[in-house]
Amino acid sequence: MTSGHAKRSVKVRTLFLSDIHLGYKRARARELSEFLAGIDAERIVLVGDIIDALSMGQRFFWSAEHTDVVRALLAKRRSGARVIYIPGNHDASLAMFAEFLSGQFEVHREWVHRTTLGQRLLVCHGDRFDGIVTCAPWLEKLGDALYYMVVAANHSVNNVRRRLGKPYLPFVERIKLGIGPSVRYIERYEEAATRHARAEGYDGIVCGHIHRANLRQIDGTVYCNTGDWVESCSALIETLDGELQLLRWPNGRHPARRTTTRLVADAA
Repeated sequence: MTSGHAKRSVKVRTLFLSDIHLGYKRARARELSEFLAGIDAERIVLVGDIIDALSMGQRFFWSAEHTDVVRALLAKRRSGARVIYIPGNHDASLAMFAEFLSGQFEVHREWVHRTTLGQRLLVCHGDRFDGIVTCAPWLEKLGDALYYMVVAANHSVNNVRRRLGKPYLPFVERIKLGIGPSVRYIERYEEAATRHARAEGYDGIVCGHIHRANLRQIDGTVYCNTGDWVESCSALIETLDGELQLLRWPNGRHPARRTTTRLVADAA
């Protein structure tokens, strides 16, 4: 984003963020800090995996850019934004951190968000659906190995693009959407999430976890996935008029996806 863009901010009713993975060296913390500087939200809902305790447990990593994200969120809280934190599978073990944040943020296992249009949306990280949507063990291990290689390449390429003044390119997402088993897993996950929300009497669900930003309707139930800040650099917002939109970096002033009834490979 150019300095001119950074001076403008868009006011929204609600900002949903997930899978930031602070503490993981591939997290796009600088892009997120710049994105947050251009968003004025009445409330911010952090939908899990904000801190990557699992990654830090294997190899500790933290940088000034990661600290800047925490400071930006705390600054928005001090400015009057209501901040709600829902731990995910990577940060659920951070009991002391959650206790500390309870003085600054509201910490909940799940959250029910009501839009200005009256929709009741269940907000959860989404790891609860892992036991429902599975794949073969050998395919999962192979996928994990390939995933970390591709994410490392994505991180390096986008660091170079940033130095050259070029926009962020989410090519990991493009690869995932070009592999049949990956697409089928995403579809099954989305269907399981909306089925759960519908069974519980909600109008829709907001989650993260699978690092696939999307906004669609499935059998009349709204499915919202905020995406992440490792691959897609995306967030979900509720506008002041109550419309749900996906925003992607660096075009964070313009919606990348409005609610649709079908799955669209929208990696751009």
